[in-house]
Amino acid sequence: MKPLLPALALALACAGALAQDAAPARDPAPARQAQLMRLLRQDCGSCHGMRLTGGLGPALTRQALAEMPLDSLAATIFHGRPGTPMPGWNRFMSADEAQWLARKLHAGVPEDSQ
Repeated sequence: MKPLLPALALALACAGALAQDAAPARDPAPARQAQLMRLLRQDCGSCHGMRLTGGLGPALTRQALAEMPLDSLAATIFHGRPGTPMPGWNRFMSADEAQWLARKLHAGVPEDSQ
């Protein structure tokens, strides 16, 4: 039984380190948030509709995305969908920013006030 104690201690230490790595990402700075929302409205809107209600691409409304897991949505934003017109946006944003956009879309993007 004693040989298991060092292995158990190592496993617990590794689990603690992984839990720290899994900490939620910070929201982008306000100026970057504005840039990302502009990208969403203009670039994503060119295929998904300027009101995000659908077009060449599917609707990106809160109702349309309700069943899509947040991580899947963020991965689609970041990596795109091979074999479809949906490009990956990883050249223009970080994975954390894609996750932030996915959270915004899940919550429902308000109408543009400009």
